[in-house]
Amino acid sequence: MTSPETREVWLRGPLPDMPALLQPAAHALLQAREELQTALADFPDPLLWERPAGVASVGFHLQHLTGVLDRLLTYARGEQLSSEQLAYLSAEGQPADLSVSTLLLRFGQQVDKALDQLRQTDEQTLTDVRGVGRAQIPSTVQGLLFHSAEHTMRHLGQVLVTAKVLTAPE
Repeated sequence: MTSPETREVWLRGPLPDMPALLQPAAHALLQAREELQTALADFPDPLLWERPAGVASVGFHLQHLTGVLDRLLTYARGEQLSSEQLAYLSAEGQPADLSVSTLLLRFGQQVDKALDQLRQTDEQTLTDVRGVGRAQIPSTVQGLLFHSAEHTMRHLGQVLVTAKVLTAPE
């Protein structure tokens, strides 16, 4: 039997003050943060921007995880992206003089912001329509919040594989 601390986040029970319908999204974000911290604890900074077989780099995924989470939460609040967010978006994937630990810290901080927003989200607003992007493609608060979790997990998987390929002994 596993201890509560070693179980996946969703098996550890409800998060305090988290609306019941948003627990799965919160659990996924916390799981992603934990897995990234573990998987990249010893990942070497010089490999951050390597693109084995032309796939996206670990650095790109870490930047994107932070940025897309911020953008989706902005849309869920019914807001448009700021000039700072648009600049961050255009810089995603561009090699930067950043360490793995800095990128992980930034992602962790964004997860904390996301959890705060989830806690403050009134479940009665989940079906409210929200526009996405300049074209204002229709979605809902729920759609954006759940996509933020799903999208995070998708990129987590890509990071894990890319990091493993880059650090595998030859």
